[in-house]
Amino acid sequence: MLERVAELRKLLNDYSYKYYVLDRPEISDFEYDSLYRELVKIEQDHPELVTPDSPTQRVGGQVLEGFEKFTHKVPLQSLDNVFNEAEVYQFCNKIKESFPGEDVEFVVEKKIDGLSVSLTYEDGFLTVGATRGDGMVGENVTANVKTVMSVPLKINKPVKRLVVRGEIYMPKSAFMSLNEEQDLKGQQTFANPRNAAAGSLRQLDSKIAAKRKLDIFVFNLQEISEDGDDIQSHSDALEYLISQGFKVSSMFRVCKTPEQVWAAIQEIGEQRKSLEYDIDGAVIKTNNFKQREFLGSTSKFPRWATAYKYPPEKKFTRLKDIEINVGRTGVLTPLAILEPVFLAGSTISKATLHNMDFIKERDIKIGDMVQLMKAGDVIPAVVSVDVSAREKEKNISREIFEMPSMCPVCGGKVIREKEEVAYRCINPECPAKSYRGLVHFTSKDAMNIDGLGPQVLKVLCDEGLISKISDIYRLHQHREKLINLDRMGEKSVDNLLSSIEKTKQNELYRLIFGLGIRQIGAAASKVLAKHFGSMEAVMEADCETLENLEDFGKITAESVREFFTDVKNIELINELRELGLNMTYSVPISASESGAASFDGMIFVLTGTLPTLKRAEAQKLIEDRGGKCSSSVSAKTNFVLAGEEAGSKLDKAQKLGIKIINEEEFKAML
Repeated sequence: MLERVAELRKLLNDYSYKYYVLDRPEISDFEYDSLYRELVKIEQDHPELVTPDSPTQRVGGQVLEGFEKFTHKVPLQSLDNVFNEAEVYQFCNKIKESFPGEDVEFVVEKKIDGLSVSLTYEDGFLTVGATRGDGMVGENVTANVKTVMSVPLKINKPVKRLVVRGEIYMPKSAFMSLNEEQDLKGQQTFANPRNAAAGSLRQLDSKIAAKRKLDIFVFNLQEISEDGDDIQSHSDALEYLISQGFKVSSMFRVCKTPEQVWAAIQEIGEQRKSLEYDIDGAVIKTNNFKQREFLGSTSKFPRWATAYKYPPEKKFTRLKDIEINVGRTGVLTPLAILEPVFLAGSTISKATLHNMDFIKERDIKIGDMVQLMKAGDVIPAVVSVDVSAREKEKNISREIFEMPSMCPVCGGKVIREKEEVAYRCINPECPAKSYRGLVHFTSKDAMNIDGLGPQVLKVLCDEGLISKISDIYRLHQHREKLINLDRMGEKSVDNLLSSIEKTKQNELYRLIFGLGIRQIGAAASKVLAKHFGSMEAVMEADCETLENLEDFGKITAESVREFFTDVKNIELINELRELGLNMTYSVPISASESGAASFDGMIFVLTGTLPTLKRAEAQKLIEDRGGKCSSSVSAKTNFVLAGEEAGSKLDKAQKLGIKIINEEEFKAML
């Protein structure tokens, strides 16, 4: 029995390695499944024979309540960026100048667009799989990492301790299948493979993660307890990782000159479209480990490596039509309906056209070939039109688009106010405005009502249970009807009603922001709540007083006055007061009273995802101590609190020499 179990394990692990790492399957799925079922049966009958490297241990059955924090012994740093050939040459030459008379080599490899993880092996067995987090502290997601078939549960040549770094990603084919499945179920689809991979790796039920067909490329040796003396360079390390059974990106180039580095970057760029996975750049690393040690790192980036970012991908496709979306304030936004095209990791069939002025300035007509780009590689937008195609395609009709004079949803009058680019439906009863207003009111930055997202709201609106904000707080009267709705059930309904009840005690600024007053964002809502202290005082404030508030102006002040003089809005607020919603400002305990640090006069900018704190929580901690949070980095910024996937704000802070802190340093400041 023991011999057969060992034989089955070896066979199954070898077959998996050849299938998932080498891409050279040796047996059929049916044959593999037969061997797997035989092993499962033996282990069920003899649990004492189960070992950590058994293929049956890849999918656990336990659903976790949350993830434990994991501290990386060697930080998982992010990389600085270069964007053109000149900057690539400058980076390479600067490193070569640091070692006169010495040979300097560079390794160029693909920058996989996924989720960075560390894998820890002790005595040859995988013990921990953890997310990068802020580079110092991540989350222990071992159960989900084990479901990635190309992650070895046991390395080929055991050492006491080995830590490697890799990028978990979702292949494009798996991404397309997942979105088709989500769509069929009526569930929200994922924006791109990276988001899908990140969401899958953070599932509390590892069985869900196992179904998502994640993959990994291992790209760095972080720690090794022995046998490390022979590994003198990054290319040596990659070869060592391959020998240990890890999946390493097939294309890495060892280069001696900036010209060779640039040629390797171009080679990767040419392959980019044909790859089965997304890449968001190419990584250039100094090969020699001793030279790396000499170069060192900044507080955020290693000086011996950088990432080349390819220009945003652009594609042409046909503009089939232009539809109108009506927002919560009644603004009509033109939306391009396109012939579907695969762009930067996802299929695009719709894209924003911004406003009527944008359409006229670029002479965009229905039927044109238009060029698409993803802003920040995320939001698809039309950037230009191929005017020359009109001559070549005279048989295809083009139609000039005009903004409607009547709202396409309610038929109400549409106007364009002076000094505004927006066209707006002025019917206060417009259903589109009502629905968008409800979505805004329940959103995370407003009242933050768990379980009442856009899809649930649409169902409740269609069922006639909600038509205005105050109806949300009367839903408890319709509990039985809610339970009988599709996909609701008794437990989820009770959770929803409990969540709604809790929000009655929300801070005043959340209610002000949730009302959807034009020109008033979350920051302005906080100013109003803090300055006036109650909803009644805000409602009674005159334009002159409002105009003198911090970051307010004439237009903002007039917008507030206009909102609170509308009879329907006054009636709504009175209803909400009667329903028990908080209408007063809660004065936070001052830093001196609580013994906490004071941030008086300090300006913070938050960027990226923090390991344990939500951004709203960090913002509250700052503001409760007298500090201010800004959405943009400037010379006046005191600190940038940066988490994982920090973007351009971090780059700007580095250029301006502003102090950058992580969550751990922030908590120490508190």
